[in-house]
Amino acid sequence: MLAALVAAAVVLPLSAAVRPEIPAPAPAVLAPLDASTLDEAYAANRANAAEAARMAAAHHDRDRAAADRELAAPDRQLLAFDGRGSGRVTEVLGDLARADRVAVLVPGSDTGIDTYGRFHAAAAALHARLARQAPAGPRTAVVAWLGYETPGTVSTTVTTTGRADEAAPHLRALVARLRAVAGAGTRVALLCHSYGSVVCARAASGLAVDDIAFVGSPGTGAGSAAALRTRARVWAARGGDDWVENVPHLSADLFGTTVGFGTDPVSPAFGARVFAAGDGGHSDYFRPGSTSLTNLARIVLGETKAVTHD
Repeated sequence: MLAALVAAAVVLPLSAAVRPEIPAPAPAVLAPLDASTLDEAYAANRANAAEAARMAAAHHDRDRAAADRELAAPDRQLLAFDGRGSGRVTEVLGDLARADRVAVLVPGSDTGIDTYGRFHAAAAALHARLARQAPAGPRTAVVAWLGYETPGTVSTTVTTTGRADEAAPHLRALVARLRAVAGAGTRVALLCHSYGSVVCARAASGLAVDDIAFVGSPGTGAGSAAALRTRARVWAARGGDDWVENVPHLSADLFGTTVGFGTDPVSPAFGARVFAAGDGGHSDYFRPGSTSLTNLARIVLGETKAVTHD
């Protein structure tokens, strides 16, 4: 019964088709990443995306070909690209090598190359907000990390931690790569949306980040912020019109699989720093002009006293 309740509560009218039959090249072979090899990595991954677009077009998949071509544009800074299956993309907005503060966006369900445009829009909105909010302040960069196979909203995987367990080592590796480029002194914030909050929670223990923010979270799989075993400040927010409020915050072992994600991150019992997110819905946390985006930018910039609360 719990599995059915959780699944019913998290189904959205969204669908990102996973089409593993679409041909694409293997990821580019890159030199060890640091500030001196960053431009080389960007160029190699753009070339790989261009080849993926050609292969998708030859396969008569116009939508995937168009999405790949957009990623291959000369101004795109791809830290990683894999066009196979639903796809993996790590994209940088800003000057990563000189950044004082880096925000890493971790997406939720139904995010792949076919739907990457909306995820990129969220990262671009944050990047623009950071520039406006601190024009003479710390140098910033935003990393849109689609580095795992996200679950489909209409699937059993969206109710368990399985995909998050698989993703967590890759998120840890990303943070290490970012620090290799930007330097150990750079402040890093994880901004984790929906199922992405489960991914961040699985990766959090001992991770060298300064802030972790959960938005639109169905739960993290952890009973409390303390259970994450992180030195980072832990934040949480939910918009007033977010359907995720109706997700049962329970967890149960069913046939050897844990279903559900437990304690609500915005509840006092969880112990996060709860901040205002306005009246937006589940997809509105990075909407330009929103309360949530303003507060997320403050968190990234370290302006913790300016973060507003309901």
